[in-house]
Amino acid sequence: MTLQRAYRLLALFYTALLLIGAIALLAGGGTLLSLAQLGLGVLAVMGLWGYILQRGVMSPRLWQPLAGALAGAAVVQLWAVLSMSLSGEALTWMLASAIFSALLVVILYRYGDRDQALWATPEELEAAHRLEALLEKGEGTLTAEARDGERESRVTVTRSGDEYRASVTRRRAAERESFEERFRHPATLVFFLEKFAGVSVADFRPPDAA
Repeated sequence: MTLQRAYRLLALFYTALLLIGAIALLAGGGTLLSLAQLGLGVLAVMGLWGYILQRGVMSPRLWQPLAGALAGAAVVQLWAVLSMSLSGEALTWMLASAIFSALLVVILYRYGDRDQALWATPEELEAAHRLEALLEKGEGTLTAEARDGERESRVTVTRSGDEYRASVTRRRAAERESFEERFRHPATLVFFLEKFAGVSVADFRPPDAA
């Protein structure tokens, strides 16, 4: 069995659990806590399917906080199971939820990493291909300058192995700001450059052409 097939079976299993939980709630076999857990489970399974199918669902900013919330909830539920006197129904819900949250925490945390192609737009992916071609011509180093009113930006992009590094210097009047970021995927670098550095791929040129 391939890893991808195993992930799909896992997602089907979690989806089936949600359906069973929904049927139980509709039949009157749950509490408000169970309803909240079911709602959180629906959201988590959406992220699980997005991770398996390599499709961006909602925003990448959602999934790592959700993974943290699931981890915290699992810890609280395990504490309640071990230290409190619960009814059989509540004990079952809490124990099952805590156990099945463990793998989801890891997957959703990875899914929420913005530095992946799945979160890039088609335009960013196309620009990333052009940026890689320019880096090949520039022997791994490119520079760009941009001006927006009184603000000037100078960006140097380098590639070392599978890592991309952007060094940004911004000036405005007497103020000067410098920062650096590293990326694994060029499309994420394109997103960063356009949003935070104010430059596009068309602005870049090899250093000897500056």
